[in-house]
Amino acid sequence: MPQPSAGRDVHYVSRGSADGVFPATCRAAKITEVGPGGKVGLAVFNPDGLYFHPLTKDGGVSHFDRDSPPEGVLFEGDAPGVPGSWHWPEPAGD
Repeated sequence: MPQPSAGRDVHYVSRGSADGVFPATCRAAKITEVGPGGKVGLAVFNPDGLYFHPLTKDGGVSHFDRDSPPEGVLFEGDAPGVPGSWHWPEPAGD
């Protein structure tokens, strides 16, 4: 598995809205800093602007591995991942 480093492109899974109107969605992001335990700081590219998740704010964003989800996390079908996490981009299905 690749190691996170500043400048790498990743996907961030948005949290979505509490009322379910806006579902969790994959967004393009760039790693801005790397912390311990797979946590990173991110710059997230949303259709309506940029959103930043620095390590100094809530400790950054945790990694989510599709192939080995954390214990107790259900991950099915085309779900983009755990809301509020980052993962490596899926291969393009050209």
